This record gives sequence, C-alpha cells and structure tokens, in this order.
Amino acid sequence: MLATPLPTSSEQTTMTLSLTPNPLLVSVVPALNSSTACSQEHARCGIDFQSGQVLIACLYGVVFLLGLAMNALTLWPIMLQVQQRKNVLSIYLLNLAICDLLYIFTLPLWIFYVLNNHTWTLGGPVCYLVAFIFYSNMYISVLLLCCISLDRYLAVVYPVRSLAIRSRRTAGLVSGLVTLIVFTFHLVVSVKAGKQENATCYDRYPLQGSIASSNYFRFTAGFLLPLLVLIFSYMRIFQGVNQSSTLSNQKKNKVKRLSFAVIGIFLLCFAPYHLLLLVRTAMFSHMGPCSSCAFERKVHVVFSLSLAVSSLNSALDPVLYVLVTDSIKEDLRKAFGCQGTVSPNSMAQVQISMPATQSVSLQLS
Repeated sequence: MLATPLPTSSEQTTMTLSLTPNPLLVSVVPALNSSTACSQEHARCGIDFQSGQVLIACLYGVVFLLGLAMNALTLWPIMLQVQQRKNVLSIYLLNLAICDLLYIFTLPLWIFYVLNNHTWTLGGPVCYLVAFIFYSNMYISVLLLCCISLDRYLAVVYPVRSLAIRSRRTAGLVSGLVTLIVFTFHLVVSVKAGKQENATCYDRYPLQGSIASSNYFRFTAGFLLPLLVLIFSYMRIFQGVNQSSTLSNQKKNKVKRLSFAVIGIFLLCFAPYHLLLLVRTAMFSHMGPCSSCAFERKVHVVFSLSLAVSSLNSALDPVLYVLVTDSIKEDLRKAFGCQGTVSPNSMAQVQISMPATQSVSLQLS
C-alpha cells in the first residue's frame, strides 16, 4: 500500500473551501447577482434610444411647423367669431386652438429630448412642466373634440330643445371643467412619476406600478369613451341631416365625408398610441418589471413613433374644425384682401324642418 503524504495546513484550507462550499453563499450570491442585473436593466431596460430617433424627431418637426402655421392662421378669425358672431361653436374652437398651440410649443424641447437619446438635461422642473403640458393638452384636445361633436349632435337632432343648454356660457364652463379635470389627473400622475429619479423625463422603462394603473384610465377615458362619443354623435348628425328635405344630396354627402374624416383622423392619430400603451401596461402587469424589459426593447421604436403620430392631430384640427367653417373662411378672405361671400346653401348652414311648420337654421362646422 502506497503511503499518501498528508497535506499541509494551507492545502487543507484550500481543499476545505473548494470541497465544502458554504450553503449560505451558494444561495445568496446568485440572488444578489440576479438582483443587480435586474436593477441595472431597470434603469433604462437596455433600450437602444438611437433607433428611429431621426424619423421621430423629423415627424415632430413637421408637426411643429405645420401646426404652428395652421393654428396661428385660424386663431384670429376664431377670436372674431367669439367677439362678433357670438355662436357656441367658436368658444370650443378657441379653446381647442389655444390647447393645440400650447401643445405645439413643447415640441422643440421634445425633439431635443429624442435626439439626446431620451436623456433630459434641462433640469427636473422644466421636465415636469413640459411633460405636463404635452400630455395634458393632448387629452384636453381629445375631450374638446367630444364637446364639439356633442354640440353639433344637439344642434342637429334637438335644435329647439337644446337652445336652453347650448350657450356661450355653458361652452365656456364645460371647456374650463375639462381643463380642470385633465390638469388634476396629470398633476397626480406627474407627482407619482417624479418620485423616481430618472433621466428619461416622465417615461419609465419599465413602467412603475402607479403609472401602469393610470394608463388603464387614460386608455378608457382618454381614447375609448371619446371614440364612442364621436361615432355616436356623427352617426346621429348624418342621420339628422339625411332626413332634411331642404338639403341637396351633394351637401349631405359633404356632411357624410366630414363625419367620416373626423372619426378616421381621430383613429389615425390616437389609436396606435393608446393600443400600444394598453399592450405595454398589460405586459408589465402580467410579466413584472424585470421580464417586461425584453418586451419594452422590442416595441420602443414603434411606441415612440405612435406618440409622435398622435401629435399630428394638433396640426389637423384647424383643417377639420375651422377651415371648413364658411364664416371663418370668409373672415380669412377679408383679412387677405380676397373677395368672397358666404353661400346661404353652404355646407355650414343646414336647415332642419320641424313639425308644425317650424324650421331651424344651424351651423354644422
């Protein structure tokens, strides 16, 4: 039998460490490494913010230039409508134009933010202010579109009975209430988002639990319900106009096209963003913060692009709601020294025949 030399004390120590590992270290160290990796991934989910940034910034730039020009062009004739013609629609249009302009003024800083790899360097207070105006005015605009559609619906379907509630004062109060509700909601969201230090300014990768909860409300109250209101209102408007015996088929078709255009542009601008917002939130709720980061990396470019597409609405509002109004177009002609008169049979004026030989002339746009 061969003799085996005894190990030295240092060799004994080495063998003990390698052959009898501490169970506590085995169980804790991997957990620490996993937690650290998850924490590092949480910071920005490992997203490549350079992907698509030029396209997104260019889209914001186009909206800024086009939206600023269109809203500035129509703001003055809308103010004339408010001062001189004293109709209800002009109150909503004025608030919508102001809302869109405030939204548009935030876009240059948003462009800088996108081109800077979604890293905010202008300080926390400016971040909160810009994000607050950006998101608040998006939803104020959406709800004002609902107010306009409901006002048109009441004017067409209930032209006599709605006279008591369709007033300039009511329009002003409703616009103020809409603004107050949206500001309050986003103030709460901004405070919750500000509790986490993050250079991404209002965005969270992955989402926070409190922000995820508010996203369900944003989808429902800021997109789904307004969409249903628009569809209902413009369907009833078209039905009411279609029953008018004094309106030609050509004018009825114009109203129909306008109704489809309003709903179509609303879907084009807001559906992609809100559907992706809903999917992001659902994935976060189902998978948790760590696992959802892989999904965030896949959809980041498309989601950011959908947010930029939603800004198109601020540039298209003047076309749909202002430039189709014949009285406003007439004011613009006068402002630029052009001759023109408003036709009594124009699209903006529709005469609805009522029982007992009553008729009501109303403005659709």
